[in-house]
Amino acid sequence: MKIAISGKGGVGKTTIMALLADEFKRAGKDVLVIDADPSPHMAETLGVEHPEKIRPIADMTQLLVERSGKTEGSPMYNMNPEVNDLLVDFMIQHNGMKLMVLGAIQTGDKGCACPENNVLRRMLTKLLLSKDQVVLLDMEAGVEHLGRGTIAGIDHLLIVVIPSKSSIRTALKVKKLAEDVKIPRISFVGNLVTDEEDKIFLEEGLAIRPVAFFPDSKEIRKAERQEIPLNLLDKATGDAPQILMKAVAGE
Repeated sequence: MKIAISGKGGVGKTTIMALLADEFKRAGKDVLVIDADPSPHMAETLGVEHPEKIRPIADMTQLLVERSGKTEGSPMYNMNPEVNDLLVDFMIQHNGMKLMVLGAIQTGDKGCACPENNVLRRMLTKLLLSKDQVVLLDMEAGVEHLGRGTIAGIDHLLIVVIPSKSSIRTALKVKKLAEDVKIPRISFVGNLVTDEEDKIFLEEGLAIRPVAFFPDSKEIRKAERQEIPLNLLDKATGDAPQILMKAVAGE
């Protein structure tokens, strides 16, 4: 099962993905979490020790260029680079699950980084073809990755949305692009919900009810500030993680 998560910046994608990963682990699944955000912080959220020492693969520009086979002055590069060893070497084992910090290429004013991005896409494709794991992909905020087709091939896209008009607009745009790239299942997940009025607001704005609602939790905010792993906060989100896991698993 391959699941990606998206949504407007600041809606809580990483938090929800970390809680979902822990729920799948508790259910006995072999869980691999991929942090493909340009500013990755899944390691901190999962409670990995010394996350500051983890270097995203996307930052290893020389390695990616070499693996792409690109030579200076030539526009040609290998469209099918070998990445199997990278998948092994850069996987972190933590608390019964695996984590890979992929990151994303940041080009700034330097133009296209096509060879480097191709290596990252190749790694994602290899991982997303695995049949024996639950693969959870934490994407960058917004919709650009869908326009690039980065997550084509996944089984289920979760779009996190909070009770605000701007968040709903972004969520609907993500849904449209996800449909364009033929993602089989697309679901909305409500976050920072305080009451039934928020749930109704989301349901009416999205024209469909989200599959799960996560509360606006002071405990989670406090845990993030103090770098406390979210898996230690069993009661902070009620039964929302279990409901989401069952929805994703089709139960």
